[in-house]
Amino acid sequence: MLTKFLYLVLMVFMANLGWISDKWLGIAGTINQLWQRFAVLLPAYFITLVIAYFVEQLVMGQVWPQGWEFYSITLCLFLVFSFPGFVYRVLWK
Repeated sequence: MLTKFLYLVLMVFMANLGWISDKWLGIAGTINQLWQRFAVLLPAYFITLVIAYFVEQLVMGQVWPQGWEFYSITLCLFLVFSFPGFVYRVLWK
């Protein structure tokens, strides 16, 4: 149960990282335009998927196969989680 909660917290953090920070994934470079902030969401999503894959393998001992539905739902959830950062950066100006 704690693992799921920590993963959701990580997912919210990664989803908002492009909106809060002015650097690519908080590491390097500079983000100046809105499309660049949206472009950060895709690598952040894949990073969270890789972390989830390894956590599932560590906790469960195996990784269950997923269909396209799982990835489309998690991508939509990732976009919903990024909404507070979008409001903070774009709508509160």
